[in-house]
Amino acid sequence: MPKVIHFEFGAGDPKRAIKFYEDVFQWKATKYPGNVDYWLIKAGDDKEMGINGAITPKQKGWNISNSIAVHSVDEFIERIEMHGGEVTTEKMAIPKMGYMAYFKDTEGNTLSIFETDPNAK
Repeated sequence: MPKVIHFEFGAGDPKRAIKFYEDVFQWKATKYPGNVDYWLIKAGDDKEMGINGAITPKQKGWNISNSIAVHSVDEFIERIEMHGGEVTTEKMAIPKMGYMAYFKDTEGNTLSIFETDPNAK
């Protein structure tokens, strides 16, 4: 059964948002390698219940997104569309991590699906 594995917050000012979450919850932010505005968030000890996430510049149409682990992005793109959802991005590679795509559910919520593949390029 697919499970939520990651969250993303969109922020008008990512550095301000990072400071807020570090000050309030003691979360730790690390800039993702490369020339991208994306900060990984460690939201607690890995032994504790919960997931980690990221802060990224706010994008039109969503503020918060959850990523769901799936065994095949391609298969779940088909399933999403077959059941009334809308895939909003093409399948994209996250180098050395896997593949993902964003979608909207039947209620207009934006989420993503993620397939682990360390060979992704």
